[in-house]
Amino acid sequence: APAPVAEPTPPPPAPGVSTVTVLDAAARAALPFTVELPAGFQIVTGRPGPDFKIYTIRRGEHSFVMVYVGPASQFPIYSGQQVEAGGRLSVIATEDGQRHAMEHLFQRATAPREVHIWTMSREGADRALAEQIAQSVDVR
Repeated sequence: APAPVAEPTPPPPAPGVSTVTVLDAAARAALPFTVELPAGFQIVTGRPGPDFKIYTIRRGEHSFVMVYVGPASQFPIYSGQQVEAGGRLSVIATEDGQRHAMEHLFQRATAPREVHIWTMSREGADRALAEQIAQSVDVR
């Protein structure tokens, strides 16, 4: 029998073509929000739209928190109790007797009108870290 033909390996993406950009300190300072990043974390750009941007806060390839900046977010994406505190609306979910702050929404009078922060599904200590990062986000 003839040997199977190997699929050709796709070429690596050309330099600079990546849709993900790691934000340096200057780019982070220009964001309409602040966040306390633990050591080893970075903010990257991702899916921009015509009038919005979504940022990912990650460690390595693991996403912990997403931040939408634009005119109209899809808040809420999680179900839970909505609580208003600290100038934002938060969704608190109770699981196994533990309260988890899953997402937050800041609404502003000027553009960007909404800053929506949500945690990604993580387990254990990573979940607590994701919540801590999300809660540290504030609008400028």
